[in-house]
Amino acid sequence: MAENWDRNGRGHVRRRERFKHSSGDGHVRRRKRVKHSSGNGRVGREKHINLLFGSAANMVATSLDSRDMIKMNYSRSAVDNLEKIEDFGGTVLHEVNAHTMSKHPILRRKSFDRIVYNFPHAGFYGPEESLLQIELHRDLVRGLKNAKTMLTEDGVIHVTHKTAHPYSKWEIEKLAEEQGLFLVEKVRFSVRDYKGYVNRRGKSPNCYSTFRIGEASTYKFSKNDHGIHRDNTSC
Repeated sequence: MAENWDRNGRGHVRRRERFKHSSGDGHVRRRKRVKHSSGNGRVGREKHINLLFGSAANMVATSLDSRDMIKMNYSRSAVDNLEKIEDFGGTVLHEVNAHTMSKHPILRRKSFDRIVYNFPHAGFYGPEESLLQIELHRDLVRGLKNAKTMLTEDGVIHVTHKTAHPYSKWEIEKLAEEQGLFLVEKVRFSVRDYKGYVNRRGKSPNCYSTFRIGEASTYKFSKNDHGIHRDNTSC
């Protein structure tokens, strides 16, 4: 669910599938169990998914912030989005640490076909191009090791991230490889694919402000090497 992990804790392969979903176009698609980790409370992409599939029964959305903090930082509209997920049957959990979420009392017995992170960010401790700031971000993304333990056998972790300088210095693919993950696919991210999606800056004095995305991609990682390595960013 959202835009940023915070360093202080903010958080095609065959899969095990739970429910069938009829798309209305003559095809039957299968619904996966999805965990969406959040840091900002503005969850337009989750709402888009709910409206697309008609249910969020297999979705768990998390944030480090409490619901009261989300309301204070991001206005009532963010809470409306959370309630929309719940109305569609999804689960919303707050005060979940992205580095230790596998030990959360509700999450520790669950496994997921998809774990999704949007624009992870360690918070603002200096200029984005500074070596200290970049290393804080890299340390944050090493939390993928925790997410890996929550995947089903053929589950996939999605990380959407800016790819222009200085964000390219994070070396997302290398960090994932260090955690024993394999790149399945890299896809160019377009906000136009997610109707109603609005990003927020996360933990900062201007947290309700949006940020320019620019060049960005969604990286898809698996804990198993299936020999599938697609780069679709040029499409």
